[in-house]
Amino acid sequence: MSQDECILTTKDYTIIEVMRDRCVDVKDPLRPLLERKLKSARIIFSDDAPPALATISSRVSYIVNGGPPHSRILSHGKMNAPIGLFLPIITLRGLALLGLMEGQEFSYENRDGQREHVLLEAVQFQPEAARREKQAAERLVTPEERRSRFRVIGGQAPHHVEPNDFNDPGPSAA
Repeated sequence: MSQDECILTTKDYTIIEVMRDRCVDVKDPLRPLLERKLKSARIIFSDDAPPALATISSRVSYIVNGGPPHSRILSHGKMNAPIGLFLPIITLRGLALLGLMEGQEFSYENRDGQREHVLLEAVQFQPEAARREKQAAERLVTPEERRSRFRVIGGQAPHHVEPNDFNDPGPSAA
C-alpha cells in the first residue's frame, strides 16, 4: 500500500466526509488532509476491517519523526478524560493515523509548516475485531454450557438450593 492510500470503514469514511463538509474555511489546515484521505480511501464494511487497521476507537502505538513510541486511542471528537489517553481525529496527527495499516507511514505538513512523518507501529485494540471475536466465542458456547461453567467463589462453603427450598419472603419483608 502506498503512503497516501488508506482503508476506511463506511462509518469512518462518513465521519471524515462530514468533517470536510463542515470545513467552511478554505484555509483550515485539516481540509487538505481530509481531501487526501477521502480521495485515496478504499472503503470497507466494519465487519471486513483487518485487525491491523487503525479505526476510530482503536488503541494504536505510533512513532512521529523517528522519536519515541506513543500510545493513544483514536477518538471522534475532543475528549476531556485522562489527558494523554485519546488522540482526536480532529487533529492532524489523529487524522493522519486513521485508516493506516500496521507498518504504514504517512507524511503531512503540520500547523507550523514542517513535514511530519507518522508511522503506525501497532494496533493494540480495534473495536471491530473485538466485536467479531466476541460474536465468534458466543456462537461456540451455548447458554447451557455458560451456566454449567458458572461458579460462585467466596469465603463461605457452597450452598446448594433445591428448587422447592426457596423461601424468599418477597418485597413485603423489606
